[in-house]
Amino acid sequence: MHKTKLLLLGLVSSGLMSVAYGQSLQVAAAADLTPVLPPLLAQFKAQTGIDAKVSFASSAALATQIENGGPFDLFLSADMGFAQKVADAGLATTVKPVAYAQGTLVLWERKDGPIHPISIEALTTPAVQSVAIANPEHAPYGRAAMASLTSLHLADKVEPKLRTAENIAQAAQFVESGNAQLGLISLTSARTSRMESEGSYIEMPAASYPAILQGAVVLKKGDARDAQRLLDFLLSKPVEDALAERGLKAPR
Repeated sequence: MHKTKLLLLGLVSSGLMSVAYGQSLQVAAAADLTPVLPPLLAQFKAQTGIDAKVSFASSAALATQIENGGPFDLFLSADMGFAQKVADAGLATTVKPVAYAQGTLVLWERKDGPIHPISIEALTTPAVQSVAIANPEHAPYGRAAMASLTSLHLADKVEPKLRTAENIAQAAQFVESGNAQLGLISLTSARTSRMESEGSYIEMPAASYPAILQGAVVLKKGDARDAQRLLDFLLSKPVEDALAERGLKAPR
C-alpha cells in the first residue's frame, strides 16, 4: 500500500495522472489545424507523456458542442469570436481567449485548372465556373473569404460560382479533388505536401479581410491543468516557429 501511495504521488507531481488512469485530453480544434496539429500533439506526448485526442470541425460547430456539454478540455478556434463566446458562457477558465496564431487566406488552383498563372482576376473570368469556400456562417475563413471578395469588388461576379463547404478543410478537399476549379482556402491547407505538389496558390491581399486571429480557451469542465500545459506548449517559441512554417503566423 505504501508503494502504491508513493507511485500515485509521483504521478501527480509529474503531471502524468491522466495517463496513469488511461485518460486523454480532448481537444476541439478548428478545421484549418487539421494538417498541422497532429504532429504537434505527438511531440507534446513525447515530452510530457500526456496523450491528446483531437476533434476537427468548424469553429461554430465546436463552440455549439461545448455549450451543449461536449467533453472537451481545450478549444482551439479559428477566430477569437467563437472562443470568446465560450468564455462569455462561463465555460472557460479565463474571461478572454488567448490568441495563439494568425491565419492567412489564399486562392488555390490545381495544375490542370483553367487559369495559369493563377490570379485574383481569374475569379471573374468565364473559364472559372466554380470556387470552393468555407461556410461563412460557421467558419472564420469563410467569413474572411466573403470579406475579401467584397473588399475587392468581386463578390457580385463570384458569388454565383461559389461551392460552399462546411469548413475550411472540406473546402480544400473540394478544390483538390476537382469538385471546384479554384478555392479560397487556408494557407495551412495550401502548404501540405500533397496540395503543393498538385497545384499553386497566391495569398489574398491581407488588407482585404479582417485579421484571422485564432483564439484558445481552457475549459472548466475538463482537465484544466493538463489542458493549460498543452496550451502553454502551443504558445512556446519552437511551436510558434513550426506553425509559421506550416502557414500560421504568430498573432499580432
